[in-house]
Amino acid sequence: MNESDDSFELYDLRVEVVAPPGARLYCSASPGDWFELRGENLFLPEGQGFSIYSLAAVLPLLAAKQRKTHPNDWMSTDAEVACPDPNCPSRLRITRLGLRRFRHGDVTATERPAK
Repeated sequence: MNESDDSFELYDLRVEVVAPPGARLYCSASPGDWFELRGENLFLPEGQGFSIYSLAAVLPLLAAKQRKTHPNDWMSTDAEVACPDPNCPSRLRITRLGLRRFRHGDVTATERPAK
């Protein structure tokens, strides 16, 4: 990267509900429900909702999952988050999709520090 390049990359992510076959879920989700995170924007399939409680459980990890991590970092290998309801057997699986390039100047008004 040269001094004038203000670009960076983030992974697009897919978060999908997974559960044992035949399991009863209590979070108003069905196995296979999903949303995608592209940059800072969430996208859901038309007509599908997503529990705010399930979203709250996974939300703190998404910004870290979007970034490149060392192969030995647990963030590189661990991909499932338990449903916040202790009686619900579902999990939220976070999958890294392709990388997307952004420019610092397009996402913030704050200037980069001079080197």
